[in-house]
Amino acid sequence: MMNAITNTRVTVSAESRRSVLTALLLLVFVAPHCMAQAAAPVSFAPVVAQGTTPSNEDRGTVLDQVVAVVNGDLILESDVDEERRFEAFQPFNNHGASFTRDKIVERLIDRSLILQQAKLQPETPITDAEVNAQLATLKKDIPACKEYDCETDAGWQRFVAAQGFTMPELMERWRERMELLRFIELRFKMGIRILPAEIKTYYDKTLLPAYAARKTTPPKLDTISDRIQEILLQQQVGALLDDWLQSLKAQGSVRMAKPGEVLP
Repeated sequence: MMNAITNTRVTVSAESRRSVLTALLLLVFVAPHCMAQAAAPVSFAPVVAQGTTPSNEDRGTVLDQVVAVVNGDLILESDVDEERRFEAFQPFNNHGASFTRDKIVERLIDRSLILQQAKLQPETPITDAEVNAQLATLKKDIPACKEYDCETDAGWQRFVAAQGFTMPELMERWRERMELLRFIELRFKMGIRILPAEIKTYYDKTLLPAYAARKTTPPKLDTISDRIQEILLQQQVGALLDDWLQSLKAQGSVRMAKPGEVLP
């Protein structure tokens, strides 16, 4: 799967980069990053016309609410709801009850920051064909798709509709996701190198004790070194991404709504 370990360093193969992207999926779309500033519990302020104060009557007819403002971009309650529904298209997520509203908001803030940076360095647009190719693979990995018969176009459309999306909406959400991951890969992949000594240390200090605890025979280092390299790559990319997001939050403006607050 990956290049053989050399005497000096291990280079990152195409297959390894795909593994890194899988990790990034978990980092960006599944496991939210820490907030740069201590945040009060998330509450929601109603969206009203500028310069007005919502009355009690207004509050009864609010159509959407502001959750946070990220460098002028609004994150709304409807975005939180959409993100929760979009989880149905993430077949390898397994966070269950830990996927709270606060975690969703943190994830949306992180994604807004990354997308804002990506727009400053535009790349060739991702085509419909590329999006459809990924979605064709995706539908085979979603367990809930079986009851909808997603292998057929009609079944796939029923599944998408059951999650509250139209086909064009899903296409655009998935395209944005692909663009975000491409940006992250281009930004971070060049600086990552895993040394043979790091792989040996992980094998000796992490894997061997784990196999000993289970009283099972561990695999030889040369048969599992590729997998260890992948794990270490994921850890390094995650650390780089976290540090970068913390820096963006410190340099920019991220505000979360406090109880009863109407954000401008």
